[in-house]
Amino acid sequence: MCGSELLALPESVQKVATYLLKRGHPHAPVMLDDAAHTAQQAADGLGVALGQIAKSIVFRRKSDDAAVLVVTSGDQRVNEKKVEASVCPDGKRMSRADAAFVKAKTGFSIGGVSPVGHAGPVVVLMDASLFRFTEVWAAAGHPNAVFKLTPQALQQLTDAPVSDWAVQALEEKQELQNAIKLVALQAIKTPAPGQINSPCIAICRISEATGLCEGCFRTRAELTAWGYADNATKRAVWGLIEQRIAALQAA
Repeated sequence: MCGSELLALPESVQKVATYLLKRGHPHAPVMLDDAAHTAQQAADGLGVALGQIAKSIVFRRKSDDAAVLVVTSGDQRVNEKKVEASVCPDGKRMSRADAAFVKAKTGFSIGGVSPVGHAGPVVVLMDASLFRFTEVWAAAGHPNAVFKLTPQALQQLTDAPVSDWAVQALEEKQELQNAIKLVALQAIKTPAPGQINSPCIAICRISEATGLCEGCFRTRAELTAWGYADNATKRAVWGLIEQRIAALQAA
């Protein structure tokens, strides 16, 4: 990549491009026509399998306010408990990082967090699921920017320990069944007079694959609107939840 091409990129992508150039990486960042805020959008834009997208999930370690970045395949979900046990030996907890924390620690905005070229020190872990592929794509500091590399090159560039940091299929299935049971209990609770029970079971995590909360099976918009929705709307959402649960069980 020549100087003029580099300057034509957004500033955040220039940082990644410069880092890759200094490390001798053969593939510079490329700009997609459409933004790829999720792994699925990136896969669709590139015409590759979802698993070939090396997504970066950032957590906040509470003991020292460090950023913990887990790179995993786009079709996998991070096992937060396993990561926490590994990076929090003092018994303190970690939490999902908000947008301001991610930007401050990595220099990138959510949706474009690169696994390399961070603004400061970041604890990076790499999931073994990426090694299923000979070629993967990672974000390059902007929702429209990605760069190509092998899993081996990704490990070398990040110097990240490789392990099974993702939720296994049996664990995921058990979590789904537990969530369904808890939502069912919410449905049959005796509501306050004139009220409709909330489906919330205190697991607030939106699935990239479905766009639904993994705890109560509502969309982000439904979660936001619940507090001021009327009872007719809430009953309709409960009906949608039942349909979604049936579809997930049949899958």
